[in-house]
Amino acid sequence: MSKAQNPTPELMAASGDGEPVKPEKDRKFVEALSRGLDVLRAFSQGSVILGNQDIARITGLPKPTVSRMTYTLTKLGYLSYNTQLEKYQLSSGVLALGYAYVSNLKVRQLAKPYMDEFARQTNMSVGLTCRDRLHMIYVENRLPPEASLLRMDIGLKLPMATTSAGRAYYCAITDKGRKVIDDAMEAKYGPEGWPEKKEGLERAMEEYKQHGFCLSLGEWDRNINSAGVPIQLQDGTIMALTCAAPSYLVSGEKLRESIAHQLAMLASDIESLGV
Repeated sequence: MSKAQNPTPELMAASGDGEPVKPEKDRKFVEALSRGLDVLRAFSQGSVILGNQDIARITGLPKPTVSRMTYTLTKLGYLSYNTQLEKYQLSSGVLALGYAYVSNLKVRQLAKPYMDEFARQTNMSVGLTCRDRLHMIYVENRLPPEASLLRMDIGLKLPMATTSAGRAYYCAITDKGRKVIDDAMEAKYGPEGWPEKKEGLERAMEEYKQHGFCLSLGEWDRNINSAGVPIQLQDGTIMALTCAAPSYLVSGEKLRESIAHQLAMLASDIESLGV
């Protein structure tokens, strides 16, 4: 099968949060299915309840197309319709799909005790993330005993450009994969925002080459310091392991000089599990 028909995960990028990069002249690509999934993805943009006009604005799809998609997705159990607000929200069918993915993720199950021990020793939140377009999504998050800070729910999305998890993923993929993501981010952030994001990613690349980890010191949230390390699974999937804490508890210096190196060792231990 050709590469156009079977793209690698790192090339399944997005030209923006709402519009995926679609294979050119691919007879096997189902446009209607792609649009239906774009409608579902619109609900990950922040609002939990949307009307057809909202969805059309987010996805760029014509409103008549959106109306047909929301009707069909409601019939299939992936959306539910609020008659009072005359808007839609995600239904349990989507939850079932997400749960099936997370519950069957072998690395998540095997890594839990290692992550728990790391959280206990460092007093930091430890997360396992995977990529979704220009974001990273938590599939697991472990906390130190009696900690209530930085509780990241499974499914929470983080921007790739400014977080240690996103930067770790970015550094681990191929040059071709990075080029696709760069083009998508440039389209998303525009000439005013992209140069700063690009500078942070280039700095992360240099740090990763020298030390094997990436940092985000107040760049995603000014009160949070975090480190990230990529994990490559046996099937070629790249994920990111990250640890984070409020900056008043863990300084950037302590993270860089000690904890981030321990995180890199933890990632190596998880990879050695053969997942």
